[in-house]
Parts: sequence; structure tokens; C-alpha cells
Amino acid sequence: MKLLEGKTALITGAARGIGKALALKFASEGANIAFTDLVIDEIG
Repeated sequence: MKLLEGKTALITGAARGIGKALALKFASEGANIAFTDLVIDEIG
């Protein structure tokens, strides 16, 4: 079982920098991710 399995995280500023790193790490640990950013073109 992964560390964050069954948990949900809301991450703001997820298109770049710390927000992006957190989103990727949380997802790799099994979390469901809801994210947003003002710069929509960078969200991939």
C-alpha cells in the first residue's frame, strides 16, 4: 500500500515549480490529485 493511497490533495500552482513537484510526488504515492494554476498552458 502506498503512503497516500485513498487520500485526496488539492494543489494550487501545479503547473510549475514546487506545486508541480508536489503533484507528481503525491500522485506517485497513490493520492488523488485536484490541481489548479493561473498558467494553464504549462499544465501537462
